[in-house]
Amino acid sequence: MSEPVSTDPVSTDLVDELRSRVRALLTEAWPNGAATQDVDALDFLRARFDAGLAWVHFPVGLGGLGAPRALQAVVDAELAAAGAPDNDPRRIGIGLGMAAPTILRYGTSEQQRRWLRPLWTGEEVWCQLFSEPGAGSDLAALATRALPGTDGVWTVDGQKVWTSSAHTARWAILVARTDPAVPKHRGITYFVCDMTDPGVEVRPLRQITGEAEFNEVFLTGVRIPDTDRLGAVGEGWQVAQTTLNNERVSIGGQATPREGGLIGIVARTWRTHPELRTAELHQRLLRHWVDAEVLRLTGERLRQQLAAGQPGPEGAGGKLAFARLAQELTGFEVELLGEAGLGYDDWTMVRPELVDFTGREAGYRYLRAKGNSIEGGTSEILRNIIAERVLGLPPEPRTDKDVPWKELAR
Repeated sequence: MSEPVSTDPVSTDLVDELRSRVRALLTEAWPNGAATQDVDALDFLRARFDAGLAWVHFPVGLGGLGAPRALQAVVDAELAAAGAPDNDPRRIGIGLGMAAPTILRYGTSEQQRRWLRPLWTGEEVWCQLFSEPGAGSDLAALATRALPGTDGVWTVDGQKVWTSSAHTARWAILVARTDPAVPKHRGITYFVCDMTDPGVEVRPLRQITGEAEFNEVFLTGVRIPDTDRLGAVGEGWQVAQTTLNNERVSIGGQATPREGGLIGIVARTWRTHPELRTAELHQRLLRHWVDAEVLRLTGERLRQQLAAGQPGPEGAGGKLAFARLAQELTGFEVELLGEAGLGYDDWTMVRPELVDFTGREAGYRYLRAKGNSIEGGTSEILRNIIAERVLGLPPEPRTDKDVPWKELAR
């Protein structure tokens, strides 16, 4: 097991020590570089986790070194330069960005050792069973029930919806109602659900793009041992806030270079089609470019704040701005291209493992971006969060705040 590095402020010595650890990992687990046929990528990823170079800010033994979070970029750059395999983070984004921080904060030592390593290496994909047909924006109104048994096992019945990656997932983070006699926020418990349980049924949801990236999930007599509960019984709402805050940061606060992401795609379209340009479109593109740069720099500041602790409600601002800008940019690109921007090649019922914005046509990006203001918290709810928790404005009247869940109209 790796020894922890110094937790002093980032220094040249600390960076050098980390680079030395990376070189040692490469020598031992990736000796011939990317050209080798003798080393399995999964074996390398496991070795990287065990060396504490997965999440350097995580504790020793859980993929980290207890080092400053900012040093992760040093590790990633060194390994990328060596051609070492990564864990395909886009494919396992829910596990990395949402499940892992929650397990780290609320999981027992046994749960952390069981789940974090295969989660990070990509051996086990995770999904999120939160939203329901009657509890989307108002997640606390969820109706999925979990009943305790005398054998230490909970029985779960209900329905979840808009579940990305449910068709490929091994595990799911799940919130369920365990006490309907108390107000809605207080009767929820947080579980980890085995997606291979025979009571779990996953059905595809066809989207406006023609794909079935999302799913609806039916839970019928699903058995979850109490050892797979995160946090105390009835305190699932507090645990879920950790998940949701990290989700918003992972969606809206991703690290991108200048003119990266959608603004880079739109800018390239502009440069390669001078015959489509007008003065009015030029002014709009400049405004979008400035907005994208502001969002990029704000995201960098948010990540620096995140390095000092758990994410807070500020992540809602980044996610809100990301959704708005993505829809504006994709709409601009379709308008710029005119008739050529309306269609795309693959309008079929496919079951993708991940969303590919950059490798598809403008028409696809325009349609898929409509979901950005829904997934990870609707823009309307995020505005409420920003108003109340960031700006300190008076909250909206809530007549159901102290009413037992079972007495609420549904």
